[in-house]
Amino acid sequence: MDTVRIGVIGLGNMGSAHAKCIARGEITGAVLGAVCDSVPGRQEWAQSELGEHISFYSTEEEMLASGKIDAVLIATPHYHHPQSAINAFEHGLHVLIEKPAGVYTKQVREMNERATRSGKVFGIMYNQRSQPIYQKLRDLIQSGELGEIRRTNWIITNWYRPQSYYNSGGWRATWAGEGGGVLINQDPHQLDLWQWTTGLVPKRMRAFCRFGHYRDIEVEDDVTAYVEYENGASGVFVTTTGEAPGTNRFEITGDRGKVVIENGKLTFWRLRVSEQEFNRQYEGMFGQPECWKCEIPVHGQGGEHRYIIQNWTDAIRTGAPLLAPGEEGIHGLTLSNAMLLSTWTDNWVTFPLDEDLFHAELQKRIAQSRYADDAPEEVRAPADMSRSFGS
Repeated sequence: MDTVRIGVIGLGNMGSAHAKCIARGEITGAVLGAVCDSVPGRQEWAQSELGEHISFYSTEEEMLASGKIDAVLIATPHYHHPQSAINAFEHGLHVLIEKPAGVYTKQVREMNERATRSGKVFGIMYNQRSQPIYQKLRDLIQSGELGEIRRTNWIITNWYRPQSYYNSGGWRATWAGEGGGVLINQDPHQLDLWQWTTGLVPKRMRAFCRFGHYRDIEVEDDVTAYVEYENGASGVFVTTTGEAPGTNRFEITGDRGKVVIENGKLTFWRLRVSEQEFNRQYEGMFGQPECWKCEIPVHGQGGEHRYIIQNWTDAIRTGAPLLAPGEEGIHGLTLSNAMLLSTWTDNWVTFPLDEDLFHAELQKRIAQSRYADDAPEEVRAPADMSRSFGS
């Protein structure tokens, strides 16, 4: 395929940006073939901003069946991602979804299975994987430079959102509208990077989510989670939208030192000998391994959505490896689902996650949501939805 004709579903904040990026010719080997949105007025916007020649559809099904696209970029509300992706696979199209992969892992697992059966290229907009600083961290861990991981700590509290942000849309921060709060809206990138860089899968988790703690909302806006891994390592994840000033600090301790990412810098406190080796040989009272503070050079730019769209396009055209395969979206979502389930049941959650129990508990909250009466049908059952909600 010389040129990939991409269709964009959902012209909200992110979908509009993606559509303009493709229409401007910023993606090599791709053109904007069509766009879709059911909100009145978006057709006029599309013709004005993208060009009158761009085909516009008010329903997803019309665009998928049009024959004018080879691939689709899905930028609809969270609940709709899996079903829209499944619909696209059924029409023989390649798929790139915005994050998160979905709201609950049960629906995402079905999406992944359909993707595998389709044989199409499936990606997810985890653009932070393209950041050189996180790629370097992953390399330090995978190469063994840090040794076996013993502890991970990520405090990501610089997501401050005022009440006016939540008041800007009745669907915001509701179980029926978004399916969660800080974990599903602000943190998907960090939850993905946590497991992608370390390669660790938790054995069990205990989390404490506080709902509407700082703001008049029904979902979580303050979270502290503790995890344990099979190798004996542990981890803590702390996040909120209600603190100012906030912090973004990712710290990983291994047998050969400690790595910290903060303020755009990667610092490696490298032990000259491993902690285990030092412990075996040292016979004094209060000594510790010699440690060198190393400022690890990180070159290049990353984190752009355009990078992921280009990589996905290259994978379709030439078979290039995907940086962010869509099937991997379930990993970070599993962590956020587990944090909520642990809080709802006031208990430890073991992995693999009990997906049916989480889904049942989520449905209870959707039924009581302040947005339940106005919620799209997709919350209750799969439906054709292409509405543009802002991020």
